[in-house]
Amino acid sequence: MTGAFVAFEGGDGVGKSTQVRLLAQWARENGIAATVTFEPGDTAAGQAIRRIVLDPATGDLAPRAEALLYAADKAHHLHAVVRPALRRGELVICDRYVDSMLAYQGAGRVLDLDEVTSVARWATDGLLPDLTVLLDLDTERAVGTIAEPDRLEGAGADFHQRARLLFLELAAAEPDRYLVLPAREPRRELAARVRERVEQVLSEVAGRIEP
Repeated sequence: MTGAFVAFEGGDGVGKSTQVRLLAQWARENGIAATVTFEPGDTAAGQAIRRIVLDPATGDLAPRAEALLYAADKAHHLHAVVRPALRRGELVICDRYVDSMLAYQGAGRVLDLDEVTSVARWATDGLLPDLTVLLDLDTERAVGTIAEPDRLEGAGADFHQRARLLFLELAAAEPDRYLVLPAREPRRELAARVRERVEQVLSEVAGRIEP
């Protein structure tokens, strides 16, 4: 069996965790086996990486080193969590995935985007979500409202604006694989739109695996 993979992307403070929770609740209520996960940090090794990349005490970190740490988290996360759940035929709901690395470490840190993309694709063996939900919001209304920012949240307005624009460019390049939503619409309305697309994805995946 093959499951379905849904990733939630967007800047900090846009409500990804809320929408992940609402989608998982809907899945459980409808008897859909689901694994809810996140990056970075949803493995023992990933927790150590998360502390390094997000703790303000880390201070300055070479952008290439930061990108490689995120890539390492993704490689192990897919090995330990995502691929096993997909093999079990589950719906995998992930808070952040490759797009965040491209947006933050590529555009945000002003690294060569082709190089960062190559590293990310290698780390994940080219696995792409069946659907990426992008919650979009002006950075000042999102990360700018966080009271105690972590190391990336506190990287500055220009950093977050570059990341936001890259998220939007990625979505525009593959519109069939993305659902772009204005993050400050009522959360229940957003959740309903997400569920509608996820139902389509589940139907498509079921159709692919039928003999």
